[in-house]
Amino acid sequence: MYLPRPYVVPGGRFNEMYGWDSYFIQVGLLQDGELQRARDMVENFIYEIEHYGTILNANRTYYLTRSQPPFLTRMILGVYRKTPDRAWLKSTLPAVEAYYRFWTVGPHAVPETGLSRYWDFGEGPSPEVVSDERDDRGRTHYDRVREYYRTQKITDYDLAEYYDRDRDALTPLFYKGDRSMRESGFDPSNRFGPFSVDIIHYVPVCLNSLLYQMELDAAEIIAILGDQKASETWRARAAARKDRINALSWDPEAGLYFDYNFQTKRRRAYEFATTFYPLWMGIAGKDQAARVRANLSRFEAPGGILTSTQVTGSQWDAPFGWAPLQMIAVEGLRRYGYDEDADRVAAKFLALVTKEFEEHGTIVEKYDVQRRESDVAAGIQFGYSANQIGFGWTNAVFLELLAGMRQTVGGKR
Repeated sequence: MYLPRPYVVPGGRFNEMYGWDSYFIQVGLLQDGELQRARDMVENFIYEIEHYGTILNANRTYYLTRSQPPFLTRMILGVYRKTPDRAWLKSTLPAVEAYYRFWTVGPHAVPETGLSRYWDFGEGPSPEVVSDERDDRGRTHYDRVREYYRTQKITDYDLAEYYDRDRDALTPLFYKGDRSMRESGFDPSNRFGPFSVDIIHYVPVCLNSLLYQMELDAAEIIAILGDQKASETWRARAAARKDRINALSWDPEAGLYFDYNFQTKRRRAYEFATTFYPLWMGIAGKDQAARVRANLSRFEAPGGILTSTQVTGSQWDAPFGWAPLQMIAVEGLRRYGYDEDADRVAAKFLALVTKEFEEHGTIVEKYDVQRRESDVAAGIQFGYSANQIGFGWTNAVFLELLAGMRQTVGGKR
């Protein structure tokens, strides 16, 4: 689908402009001084909101039904802080307000919690899965899911909602959950039960942490533009969301942030690296951050941060690690003064990416952070097993982590 400005694609099979990939890519562009391209990325997203209704998962027609994790205001302020153009900043405000409404009304909002969820407006199988994600036996992800459901006992959710055993068929609600899981960017894991299809019944800690930051960012943008009263309204929204996140997602026994199921009114105690989002955004209190830091060893591996502590065969679970979560964890630890931990984790991931580049001459999408290798296909049963070359967010996070390490040389920060 048309976009008016040039943009950077993630790489490999992903040759369009993606949602949350673009934020991390822009972080790298700003580190490299590519200010015009960083601004182009923002303007393309504003164009998508104005003409397609939201920031799309990617600019293809079959992605018109969903977005991806919201980073728009982070990207706007990233550009503004390098090139303070108030007229340009003002021009972004209608898109910020429209995108915020997308996440905080309708099926995305869960009024009884005061928080939001992921939700794809489409129905049926995701076209990209059917066309592109087949294994060496020609089976799609959905074929492998049906086989799993036929042979495994599922206790994480009511399987009958998602699988018709008599017909050996996935239900319409399965496809709704599957699509919504893809809006989250974590496709797939067992974070919300097998294949995360139960995500539609959760208010995720990652999404709501990002919406908290969007509210703070909007307050800052509006304050810069001179409307202090409106800025305070946005700050009040952020404060309310922060309270709700800490009330519903913080688990004082585990010392971790989890996702909250608004049907069962319980947190799902699935250890996932999104526990670092509230540190990254400053939602955690000092004591909460200390508890998360005390659990760091559960996630820390020889090559960086594990996505989760469970091996499930899904690409967004152990033993795999992805660049965005390395950056989020490292910067979250730094925010609360845990520089030694942050440096150690950053050095592990930087060393892994460097080692694999020296051996293979490529930067890739994901890594096995337990084995410190980039050959991941054998361990991935669900999701696409190929490791995409490029790769936008890995390049960008490498630059960002390296810059953070440099700032701590000599104990200076």
